[in-house]
Amino acid sequence: MTNALTLPVLTATDSLEHYSRLIKAYPILTADEEYTLAVKFKEENDLEAARQLIVSHLRLVASIARGYMGYGLPQADLIQEGNIGLMKAVKRYDPERGVRLVSFAMHWIKAEIHEYIVRNWRLVKIATTKAQRKLFFNLRSMKTGLHSLQPAEVAHIARELNVKPEEVLEMESRLDGHEISLEANIDDDSDEHYSPIAYLQDEGLEPLEAIEAKQSEIADSTGLAHALESLDDRSRRVVEARWLQQDNTSKTLHELADEFGVSAERIRQIEQKAMQKMKTLMIEYRQD
Repeated sequence: MTNALTLPVLTATDSLEHYSRLIKAYPILTADEEYTLAVKFKEENDLEAARQLIVSHLRLVASIARGYMGYGLPQADLIQEGNIGLMKAVKRYDPERGVRLVSFAMHWIKAEIHEYIVRNWRLVKIATTKAQRKLFFNLRSMKTGLHSLQPAEVAHIARELNVKPEEVLEMESRLDGHEISLEANIDDDSDEHYSPIAYLQDEGLEPLEAIEAKQSEIADSTGLAHALESLDDRSRRVVEARWLQQDNTSKTLHELADEFGVSAERIRQIEQKAMQKMKTLMIEYRQD
């Protein structure tokens, strides 16, 4: 889809102001217009319809990307990665589900930006678990000022994000830390053999292993999307609300019970059944 469409591209030489003016020139679609275009793309593979769906949501991508400026990565790259997520969302969007594209696309846009940050930011490698990943992406916004976290703040953040207090402190110190030079300073009298470059070893994967790991990661991501699409609307809503929120707004069983007008135990059963079905489908997907 991306190779056949003519879309505005933000390059390193473009100004954000110019790009912002460009994307604001595209009209916001009404619900009826969006539905008609989405049906044309889904049923007829109408690429012009897909293009209109994409360009009408480019300002959404730019708005989301602004929320990730604190990681020191080029804003143009964040926007372009978010645009890739938008295109993936358009490709998977089903207008018959009664959900506007803006709501559906936000997950894919954020996921693509997150993956870009994971690939490129030096500190994210310490965020190895789901809880640590949530800590990585939320600690900056949860701090109330520029000062170091106080014990009460540490305890609150640890409790909210389901991590240990010492993990909060460790992440804070890394986020606030500074780069060090790998090479010896030419004005330094110390022996150059004691510079970091002299004793750091490459513990990364061999090229073939890295390719296999990347292919496995892609399979997991695609398999997850495939498994989610196999669920009925209620089951998918429960799984996404409980486990796939990127902004620390996961729903509790009781909140979802109120939403659907059933008991919390019923929501737990729906969640358990959906997760088991997804697990089975993801295993089958990876074996294909």
